[in-house]
Amino acid sequence: MQIEIRKGLALQPGTFAAVVVPEKAMAAALNSTTDLKRFLFLYVGGNYSRILSCLDRTSKNLEVRRAFTAHQLFTILRETGHTVIFVEHDPELFDGAAAMVEPVAGALADAGRESLVILYSPVPDRTFFALARRAGRFVEICTEEELHPPYHIPRSARESGMRPAGQRTLEVS
Repeated sequence: MQIEIRKGLALQPGTFAAVVVPEKAMAAALNSTTDLKRFLFLYVGGNYSRILSCLDRTSKNLEVRRAFTAHQLFTILRETGHTVIFVEHDPELFDGAAAMVEPVAGALADAGRESLVILYSPVPDRTFFALARRAGRFVEICTEEELHPPYHIPRSARESGMRPAGQRTLEVS
């Protein structure tokens, strides 16, 4: 069983992966993995979720749990026995509980020895990176816009032949 995030990029059981991917791409990857209906799949969300409403929830093997504190997340990770554990990162869980970052990271890594553990965030923050230090894999996929930001030259500058401020070219004679 594997989850293919992008063509040629798949996550395998027995790993802890930290994943930074746009929401639509992550939801599409989870929904297109038909094996998730056959295996025990645990979705762990925090105070809010960006992905849960996009998931195909027809599977009887999908379990949803919410953690409102870092201690609850730690307990859920210690007690689970699922094949796939998907944790949607919520930085608010660690407000006032910075001491729990390392134990939760350890619990994610421990669970990754038996299961496929995915720590997911569309936008990483300091806490996400601290948790991801224990990950066996770190995957970051940017949108096309992030890779190639649109370069806009105002129409008036294009028509007059002027170049935007700061742009320099080499002149050849």
